[in-house]
Amino acid sequence: MTKLKKLFLISSFILPSKFKVYLYAKVLGWNISPSARIGYSLILCEELSMQNGAKIASLTCIKGLSRLEMEESSSIGPLNWITGFPLIKSKHFEEDIDREPLLHIQKHSAITSRHILDCTNKVTIGKYSTFAGFRSQILTHSIDLKEGRQRSAPVNIGDYCFVGTSCVLLPGSKIPNYSILAAGSVLTKEMLEENCLYGGGPAKKISAINPDEYGYMKRKVGFTW
Repeated sequence: MTKLKKLFLISSFILPSKFKVYLYAKVLGWNISPSARIGYSLILCEELSMQNGAKIASLTCIKGLSRLEMEESSSIGPLNWITGFPLIKSKHFEEDIDREPLLHIQKHSAITSRHILDCTNKVTIGKYSTFAGFRSQILTHSIDLKEGRQRSAPVNIGDYCFVGTSCVLLPGSKIPNYSILAAGSVLTKEMLEENCLYGGGPAKKISAINPDEYGYMKRKVGFTW
């Protein structure tokens, strides 16, 4: 990111939403719908895409990402810390040739409040899913103790998923579609079976669930009253 672009983004922090949306689209060429809303949050990423009704609340910090992509009616709540290691020339992650510091939130999905997301590698949150509660973490990089160096891997949350409060998702982990991660769980790997409740530390399958019995998994609007 150039110094001029960084200065522009920092100085725009205090502007009302409609001015930020307009300036980011016109000056930076970002693809932002006029109906999107951006609160008093610091956004220092190379590219931002926000579709109709997408929302970033106030007091969230987003930096180091190559791209933040928010689909229709997706949202990021207040007081979140979302960072990544940018694509710069560095010995860090030089062997992770497919690494992409990106956050993709699909339609009608939400990150609530007071979470920490490490997007050094790609984080995907599928449609109608909720990263709920507070104090949860997503980590896409860590130290490989055998190799003695940093490694990264994507994290994927499927469609119609629910992540309870105070969870930790480690590099390479995945929650399949129509699944629940119980509060306080530590997800260490890719789970493959859909329609399940996972939980524990490390998380494992607790039971199968029937999505037809859950109104949450049949809703057509992401926001839950």
